[in-house]
Amino acid sequence: MQKVVTFGEIMLRLSPPGNRRFSETSVFEINFGGGESNIAVSLATLGMPTEFVSRIPANELGDAAVAELEKRNVGVRHILRQGDRLGIYFLETGAVNRGSKVVYDRAHSGMATLKPGMINWEKVFQGADWFHWTGITPALSEGTAAACREAIDTANQMGLTVSVDLNYRKNLWNYGKPFAEVMTPLLHGSHVALCSLEDAETHFGLTGNPCAPPAERYRTVAPLFTELFPQCRILATSLRGSISASHNSYSGLLFDGQQLYQSQTYQITHIVDRIGGGDSFMGGLIYGLLHFKADRQKALNFAVAASCYKHTIPGDANLASLGEVEKILAGDISGRLEV
Repeated sequence: MQKVVTFGEIMLRLSPPGNRRFSETSVFEINFGGGESNIAVSLATLGMPTEFVSRIPANELGDAAVAELEKRNVGVRHILRQGDRLGIYFLETGAVNRGSKVVYDRAHSGMATLKPGMINWEKVFQGADWFHWTGITPALSEGTAAACREAIDTANQMGLTVSVDLNYRKNLWNYGKPFAEVMTPLLHGSHVALCSLEDAETHFGLTGNPCAPPAERYRTVAPLFTELFPQCRILATSLRGSISASHNSYSGLLFDGQQLYQSQTYQITHIVDRIGGGDSFMGGLIYGLLHFKADRQKALNFAVAASCYKHTIPGDANLASLGEVEKILAGDISGRLEV
């Protein structure tokens, strides 16, 4: 079975219970999460061999983060147990017309202080078929950006498929280099990309008709993206309509260089936790592209169904089994009691 390696930071997530605000809580619920670790967990839950690569401090909080990954059958043998602290993020979960809020506390974390040369990528990629990274990792520091470049170059030399979720986070890009400048050489080494309309238009100047519906705009932008980054064979995005913090519409688009595919639109009417929705889409897309081969429509449909299921699960990671995703694909969204 094909093996996927992901690279990034896992963080301690602290959230007020339910829909409490930061200002009114005296208790925080604990989870662990991060874009790349979420994808590793999602794929492992679907039955795929995965390996998560990171730099995590050798203390009790680091032990707890690693134990959470091991509990989900994610490989951890290439994690460096170094650094002074584990990154943290605080989440206030919104409801109805009040949006959720995230506050980061990840400066000087073990991952943010990673330097090139610390990870033996040739060893990491032995027996692997796929490498996934996100735009969050090179945002942390110049060191993590350089390490990401090392990983992508080695993965290409060893014949792995490389995927990326651009995942622009404006609050993380603080070391003086703009997103597009850092990301452009990294994208040239990537074969599959998850890129929103907003990121393509804002950071790379790839614009469609602003008056057209999102699918039609993407039909214009996607070929421009693959022309700018010719190694990219697949470009995809999720489309989220926010009726409220508790009710979203959700669908996806995929461009394979020739054809634009569009999924059905789901109505997610009682969101439990939308954090990790994009990661579950990316995890589902990787699974679909590996298992359904040339059936791009099926791969996209699987990614969207997996992400929809994630919205029912508290925490960062998608714990949906293959059977549960397939049930949504078959049209069963009843949520009936199983006995």
